[in-house]
Order: sequence, then C-alpha cells, then structure tokens
Amino acid sequence: MAEVVPVTAKGRPEQAGPESTRGGIYFTPRFDIYETENELLLMAEVPGVKAEDVNLHYEQGELILHAQVKPRANPERFLAREYEVGDFYRAFKVSESIDASKIEASCKNGVLTLHLPKVEAARPRQIKVHGE
Repeated sequence: MAEVVPVTAKGRPEQAGPESTRGGIYFTPRFDIYETENELLLMAEVPGVKAEDVNLHYEQGELILHAQVKPRANPERFLAREYEVGDFYRAFKVSESIDASKIEASCKNGVLTLHLPKVEAARPRQIKVHGE
C-alpha cells in the first residue's frame, strides 16, 4: 500500500500552510486518498475554488496544492458572513512511483479530484509459476 504523508520541515512544528510574504488566511483542505493497482486517487474539499484558480505542482515525489478563493461580489450587502475567503495550501510526499506526465486533475462543485497514475514498474503484477 502506498504511503502518502504531509510534508513538514525537520525540527519545526507542523503548520497549516507555508510562510507567506503577504498577509491573508491559509486553509488546509481535507483529503480522501485511495489506492488502486494503477493509481492513487486524491479528493480534496476546496469550497469556492474554480479550476482556473488551482495551482498544482508535482516534482520528485512531492505534490503541492495551492488554490485561491476570490472574494464574492457585493460584500457590503451581506447580512451575515461566516464564509471566509483565503487560500488553500497542502503538500504531500508521495512514496509511490508516479507517472508525472499522466497526472490528471478536475475541480467540480468544490471538490478537487486528482488521478496520479503509477508507473508500470510500481504496479503489482501476477507472476506465473511454471512446473514440470
């Protein structure tokens, strides 16, 4: 089974997001992670995020998600406001061998779905044993 763990800096407490040079709120999206023989499937809650506002980066076994939620129009007309605007950030170290050229992502109804296909060498295979 694949191991996917959040990336943290050695000797530092885990933080919700990266240190930033600009002010603002960072949210840590919740993820469901599934493994099949052929891929890792990740699903994240990112309410208010549009596909064009997602920055997804995979390099050398590290998957980084940064997504922006833009303010809604007419903020002066709110009677109550509980929904916060901010950026989403999450980073993972993926121990499986992933075929980076075939990674696919989609964002619909506040759910980001990522398909990380395994390279052929990392996929399990049945080995036939011949007898006499």
